[in-house]
Amino acid sequence: MDYLFLALSWALFYTLHSGFAGLKLKKIFRGKTGMTIKWYRLIYSIISSLFFLGILFQSALIPTCQILSKGSITEYLAYVFAGFGTIIMVKSTKQISLSRFLGIFSRLDQIDELVVSGLYSKIRHPLYAGLLLTFIGYFLFAGTAAAAVHLICLALYVPIRIYFEEESLVAYYGQFYKEYQEKVPPFFPWI
Repeated sequence: MDYLFLALSWALFYTLHSGFAGLKLKKIFRGKTGMTIKWYRLIYSIISSLFFLGILFQSALIPTCQILSKGSITEYLAYVFAGFGTIIMVKSTKQISLSRFLGIFSRLDQIDELVVSGLYSKIRHPLYAGLLLTFIGYFLFAGTAAAAVHLICLALYVPIRIYFEEESLVAYYGQFYKEYQEKVPPFFPWI
């Protein structure tokens, strides 16, 4: 039952994440409150961070159930996957302004330049790829049922999130993004 609640917590977190990331909700928020997008992003970031910490706390309270035996090979692979995942995430975030990512200087009526260089010239969603690799590494390292739930929930969420994110990006950037989609794979290079 603990794992079901953990999965439901992730489902709620991902649903809120997708909902808050949508352009429609941002416009509604701005219309109802008159607040700028930076305040929206700040509120969103605080809520997401608290929710994420709550999931980590919930996970820590679940009794450990080892489902993958630890060995030198799984430990090595865990470090490789987590290391590559972290490197990919760090390299991809270096191409995006932190203030832009957090929405501090963003405006709803301003179209930001689409980043299509560096890792973004190889895959369209390097942050998701890096995150998935890191979660795989964590599962291989911990080998627990809770780590498996984390990984499975993320693996189920990422394709759904990419679908909705790309709908927004096509609406935002138009033909330019459609051409980018044709040239660059979403998740794995050369596939």
